[in-house]
Amino acid sequence: MMDDLSVGEPKPFPVAHMLTTVDNPFDPFTEFSQWLAYDTQLGYNTPGLLAAVATTSDELSDLDLALALDEAMDQVVSENIFGVHRKVKAGDVEKLRS
Repeated sequence: MMDDLSVGEPKPFPVAHMLTTVDNPFDPFTEFSQWLAYDTQLGYNTPGLLAAVATTSDELSDLDLALALDEAMDQVVSENIFGVHRKVKAGDVEKLRS
């Protein structure tokens, strides 16, 4: 009998947080294309900043990659050199709009 932890197809690891800016009106979870266009237009290059800070490797498991990205988001928010970055959970952006 096989259980959920047996070898087989990998299960996608849910993204718990995203990095965004305080002025971006788009939800990076549900409106990524618009979010990215806004981010790029204002010159933030948030994905590039996250990539520069994160320590990643093709050899990391999905879980380890998610943890590395989460730590990198914390570092960007902590240092916040532009004064605009924040880390959000799914649903946070919608709450902040209202």
